[in-house]
Amino acid sequence: MLTPLKIIGKGVRRTDALIKSTGEVAYAADWEMPRMLHLKLLRSPHPSARIVKLNSQPALAIPGVVTVMTAADLPQREVQADIPGQTGTKAHRLGEAPVLAEKVVRYKGEPVAIIAAERLDIAEKALAAIEVEYEELPAVTHPLEALKRGAPIVAGTDNIIQTHRIVKGDIEAGFAQADHIIEHTYTSQHIDHAYLEPEAGVAWLDSNGVLNLRISTQVVEHFRSIAKTLGLPESKVRVMGTLVGGGFGGKEDMTVELFLALAALKTRRPVKLVFTREESVQFSTKRHPYIIKHTYGVTKDGLLTAAKVNLISDAGAYSYLSPWVLLYSTGTAVGPYRIPHVEVNAKSVATNNVVASAFRGFGSYQTAIAYEAQMDEVAKTLNMDPLELREKNYLHPGDTTAFGQVIEGEVWLPQTARTAMEALGEPAPAKPGKKIGRGLASTMTSYGRITWFHDTSEAWVGVELDGSVVIRTGVPDVGAGQVSALCQIAAEVLGVDMDNISIHATDSAVTPLAGTTTATRQLLMSGNATKLASEKVRSVLLGLAAKELDLEADDLDLQDGQVYTKEGPEHLMSLADLAKKAAAQGVPRSYLEMYRAPFSDPIDPETGQGHIWPDFTFGSTAVEVEIDEETGEIRVLKAVGCHDVGRAINMAAVEGQIEGSLAMGIGAALMEDLAGKNGHPQALSFAEYLLPTAGDLPELQAIVLESESGKGPFGAKGIGEPALNSVVPAIANAIHNAIGVRISDPPFTAEKIVRHIRQGTK
Repeated sequence: MLTPLKIIGKGVRRTDALIKSTGEVAYAADWEMPRMLHLKLLRSPHPSARIVKLNSQPALAIPGVVTVMTAADLPQREVQADIPGQTGTKAHRLGEAPVLAEKVVRYKGEPVAIIAAERLDIAEKALAAIEVEYEELPAVTHPLEALKRGAPIVAGTDNIIQTHRIVKGDIEAGFAQADHIIEHTYTSQHIDHAYLEPEAGVAWLDSNGVLNLRISTQVVEHFRSIAKTLGLPESKVRVMGTLVGGGFGGKEDMTVELFLALAALKTRRPVKLVFTREESVQFSTKRHPYIIKHTYGVTKDGLLTAAKVNLISDAGAYSYLSPWVLLYSTGTAVGPYRIPHVEVNAKSVATNNVVASAFRGFGSYQTAIAYEAQMDEVAKTLNMDPLELREKNYLHPGDTTAFGQVIEGEVWLPQTARTAMEALGEPAPAKPGKKIGRGLASTMTSYGRITWFHDTSEAWVGVELDGSVVIRTGVPDVGAGQVSALCQIAAEVLGVDMDNISIHATDSAVTPLAGTTTATRQLLMSGNATKLASEKVRSVLLGLAAKELDLEADDLDLQDGQVYTKEGPEHLMSLADLAKKAAAQGVPRSYLEMYRAPFSDPIDPETGQGHIWPDFTFGSTAVEVEIDEETGEIRVLKAVGCHDVGRAINMAAVEGQIEGSLAMGIGAALMEDLAGKNGHPQALSFAEYLLPTAGDLPELQAIVLESESGKGPFGAKGIGEPALNSVVPAIANAIHNAIGVRISDPPFTAEKIVRHIRQGTK
């Protein structure tokens, strides 16, 4: 039985719903300013080359071109970006990216120069006028090739950006206890974020000499990295985020920020930069491709005894967030299963491909593709039902993960798996020449950042004299309703209607810093901070009311903008009157509160044992597919996502996250692939990079379970990333169930299906 609440859990209209549905919202690319210059980036046409000569004078001679900036004009050649807001906590710096390429280029599309012109067409004309002479160099575009002796060096001395390792138990003893050894290799592909809104922003200097940037970003705290790179005081850089037209991790790294900042400082005029769709598809960061080899030991009764996993990720030309993505992959390598003996060896490798970095699922996505396929392969070897095998091996509360973290909350994996499978209903009738298959996948996904990051988030909540409520927080809203959820939390605690709450967000100069909208952390972090601040305001105001009414504060409640007695409920006074009394007596009506995430020491670097994340969301996806045996055409007939979210803050938003994840996963499973060839992306735009349309999608069903066991406000867990990770492996298992052969390399296209059917590949 859930704790009864008034507003939490309801599918109330989000605060941004009206302006988005009417087209009134101003995204980053919509902003215009007087005397504004337009920027374009000159990009390398080669994946690996030496810059022999660069002459910008012909471009500068074009009327309307204001400046051309190259690496020689920069105060700092490399991006000075640590983990945002975490002093002294850095990713591996091997292969740190330059702002602009100076002597060599390491991937196709790497920026070489910035052009600022009076009009966009003039800037585009100037691109062709810059004279650049390149000497092409050997490129390495596959991580296994990059690891070979004598391979072209992209980073360091061996192209290895980062390694991680887990050792639990005795792997050889574990295999000795097994009746069967099952070994397979799985891969995943380069995937584009494909957000509706490409990277964009404007920048200008104000009368106080402050550099202002209004950008589409997931990280307001990039103002620190911008200041550090440009040699400015942090107080002289202000980042204002807009509502984001999709991020999925692609706007976690800096995109347009430094180019805008450099041009604004150089020209002393407002500047604007908007990536074209072609630039975004070909040259922005992507999801890491992985090669994952699994070797499992299992008894004849279906108990897993040992797992040895080797992970290799393709980082692309620079490190960016690859070391942290790899850590997430290492920690989730064997999924939500009890395995007493585990060894995981993981490497992230530099290549001359486009840079890979954060993407929804952040390293857990790729491992799920592998470990859930491996579970079905184990079930096939044992001639056991895949769900039965999983239920024998699922983690339980109090169990220890492969990296040694104790599971503290509820683990509703059996409930999510059985509910999802049952929701598929009766199988579709098989038509002539068609095969029907069903697949299941279960996952554990962290929410919240790594526990030794000392993560914090602040929120300010205040009550105005008319009883309305104001929230101030630095939360970037990437379209998932992060801002609206905070309003629901304050509304629940303070007993006011959503229409009487306003929120000011995403401005590094005037809103309390709330950290990144990444790692499914905002509900945990800013949700708890908002709840703490709201509870403080509530406590102080009810304390004043109790004094005024000669009652006990514990006997009072706030509902519908009124103060009531809990027993009555008898209306005693309005919140507005109470706020006025507080103002008259100098009693605070607003509070700034900080939420500090659970903390632990870093894991053991030799064994990977320790505490990595605050908590986990558990869930399952079940799908049914139909495959044409002759053509390989595949249709997803049914797709169900069932997840324990702890407590839904906005039920409609949670269901939307699950449904959106099903759609995104279907695209990743069946069609999406950047398809690079020798460092040159073959998908140049959305004309070649295939995305699912409404015609490709079945009815998507979201089932929400609520254990009330999360560490977020009211027992909530994060769902933004967890809902995605089980979709692709569920489809892979459904295909395997339909045609009897395993396809281990998404996307699972018709061509691959036909080839595997004809070859009978096992």
